[in-house]
Amino acid sequence: MSLLGIDVGTTGCKAAVFSVEGHLLASTYAEYDIKRPKPGWAELDALEVWALVKQTISQVVSRSASDPVRALAVSSLGEAMVPVTGDRQILGHSILNFDVRGEEYLESLNSALRPAQDMTLTNERLYRINGNTPGNHYGLTKLKWIQEHQPDLYERTHKFLLWGSFVSFMLGAEPVVDYSLANRTLFFDIDREAWSEEILELAGLDRSKLPDTAPSGAVIGTVSDPMAGELGLPSNVSIVTGAHDQCANAVGCGVIKEGHAVYGMGTFICITPVFSKRREPAVMIERGLNTEHHAVPGKYVSFIYNQGGSMAKWFRDTFAAAEHRQAKEAGRDVYPDLFAEIPVGPSSITVLPHFTSTGPPAFISDSCGVMAGLQLETSRGDILKGILEGTTFYLKECVESLPPTGIEIAGFRAVGGGSKSDAWIQLCADILGRPFVRPKITEAGALGAAIIAGIGDGVFSSFEAGVEAMVRLERTFEPDPQQWKLYQSRFETYRQMWPLMKDYLRDIASGQR
Repeated sequence: MSLLGIDVGTTGCKAAVFSVEGHLLASTYAEYDIKRPKPGWAELDALEVWALVKQTISQVVSRSASDPVRALAVSSLGEAMVPVTGDRQILGHSILNFDVRGEEYLESLNSALRPAQDMTLTNERLYRINGNTPGNHYGLTKLKWIQEHQPDLYERTHKFLLWGSFVSFMLGAEPVVDYSLANRTLFFDIDREAWSEEILELAGLDRSKLPDTAPSGAVIGTVSDPMAGELGLPSNVSIVTGAHDQCANAVGCGVIKEGHAVYGMGTFICITPVFSKRREPAVMIERGLNTEHHAVPGKYVSFIYNQGGSMAKWFRDTFAAAEHRQAKEAGRDVYPDLFAEIPVGPSSITVLPHFTSTGPPAFISDSCGVMAGLQLETSRGDILKGILEGTTFYLKECVESLPPTGIEIAGFRAVGGGSKSDAWIQLCADILGRPFVRPKITEAGALGAAIIAGIGDGVFSSFEAGVEAMVRLERTFEPDPQQWKLYQSRFETYRQMWPLMKDYLRDIASGQR
């Protein structure tokens, strides 16, 4: 028997089949583009993505037929929702978290939450319920935009499903979302582990439009006979609630206890530390840190993130489009060739990574990116390395603000597509000054989903047992003391850019809209 993990991201989806001993039997990946029908808009074509998800599942199932799948679970991006009918028809596109739509509802939400003219009280009130502060990158404001600007779609929709619950539902499960994904909406009560009637009422949204909730690792149905036939799956394959992709990543690389963190190197670079008790809202809010259920019972996580893989993809498509096309036609990846061009030591280019809305602590959405230090001698490799350094510097600022929260990070587990690059991991270790461990299977979202599937179906008795059986570590990257010292100096240069340029960059950004 085997376990199927499905990982649906912002720019691509993966399906992978694993033996219960953690051996990868088959995997495949499909990439898709973000649709941008208007400036500031960003969405996924749910029909296109669903077709590619089915394609990846069918391919891996056919290549692992000798070891039939027993159970599956889904890891997915957060915040974005897909509108569906009760008979599993897709009604529209899925608005992504960095889409500008919905921003106009933040003021009314803040007013509804505020018991007095004090924004601190507004933030703390919501944080105590949901573990987040008001922001336009969550599901609430996007759903509100649909309700008011596309009322026909809102009324026709049976359920708005976050991507993990959407894929499970389309495969045949009941419409159920796990706690970690539900938390990405702003209207989930983290302590009650249920939708917050208070927040829904304040926002004017319908509870009936939302799926039920359950912890990660709960069986919510089986793959339907028609879908099993289409995809080549056995009958009665269990569908298990998965997790938000960062939580699944943590399970898939063994970060299930306090003290370590995931360093997810995907579309976003996301640091995910684990802790056991909720922290006081004020100290978390000051640093822009959320609190979310881990997939693991009794544990919480927070996210420190910004654009990462999406910026590397932008570099590839802008500076190496022809090479990428040729490599793709030849069935290989162009990134190793591009990473071979990066120079030794810090880049001469300093990059402010505000290419789109940023992550914590400031969640800046009205700026734009900067590359400083360009000269005629500047190479393409200098620019790429400057981009990678800029994304890491952004996260370093957040990591260095953690001690007052009591959240500790002794080291990182590097996962995701970017973790295949030794050079990129070493750069991160040198800048952050902590060891990085790379597991043998770096696509940890799919592996984490498979482990969760095994827990739900009774293959493993606990998360600890699942991790022990299926996670293997490959290599440790220690920070180079000399490079760390050089990067400390570069970091101080980087930290001056935003304070010096923020008004100017906001003027430029406003003129681009």
